[in-house]
Amino acid sequence: MENCVFCKIVAGEIPSSKRYEDEELVIFEDIAPKAKIHLLCVPKEHFALLSEADDARAALLGRMLKKIGTLAPSLGLAGGYRLVVNQGEAAGQTVHHLHIHILGGEPLPWE
Repeated sequence: MENCVFCKIVAGEIPSSKRYEDEELVIFEDIAPKAKIHLLCVPKEHFALLSEADDARAALLGRMLKKIGTLAPSLGLAGGYRLVVNQGEAAGQTVHHLHIHILGGEPLPWE
């Protein structure tokens, strides 16, 4: 998607503070953090919503979740973390490229 900020980050057209990258996904620091540690896990394939996930995308989402769990200690999240996936504008999704917010590094209130 030519106007998608996350696609541009994936392509290296926009700089980011990448913490991990492989052939399927990238994890980078959120530019407007809501916690001491606030990362975004973004699939390299563009799709906006969970409802757009076919079997292959569902498997990719599973691998993303597994990778987050594997990397958590090296990301500073050994004490725990929260995952958030906003779906649609009413839920606060501002970039229409599916992504998982990874929040932690401190006790998180439930608001």
